[in-house]
Amino acid sequence: MALVTFSNPDHKDKTIYAVAGSHTETILKIAKENKIPVQFDCQDGECGHCLVRVTSVDDKERMGYHLTEKERTVLKDLGKLSQDDIERLMVEDLPSEWRLACQMIVRDEDILVEY
Repeated sequence: MALVTFSNPDHKDKTIYAVAGSHTETILKIAKENKIPVQFDCQDGECGHCLVRVTSVDDKERMGYHLTEKERTVLKDLGKLSQDDIERLMVEDLPSEWRLACQMIVRDEDILVEY
């Protein structure tokens, strides 16, 4: 199980237990199921409305989880990642702190999701 803490300055922080390793448990799905108002539109990784910042809550190094092709394109278009950033993340197998909630699958780690 992973703990996912959702944080937004306009709402009270909320921590949710999430099933780690499921291929269907996206950050957006967890947020919707728990009535957490993460913005979204297309739910397919193409619009960028569900942009979130994901960090570790316990200062551990985050697990690498590659960005989807859609995420790379949208995050680059939004100015959150440069092509150099994307290449470095892929080569060094590092996670990006900027993700699309509809694309990010929860891993077995405790994370903070700022929306």
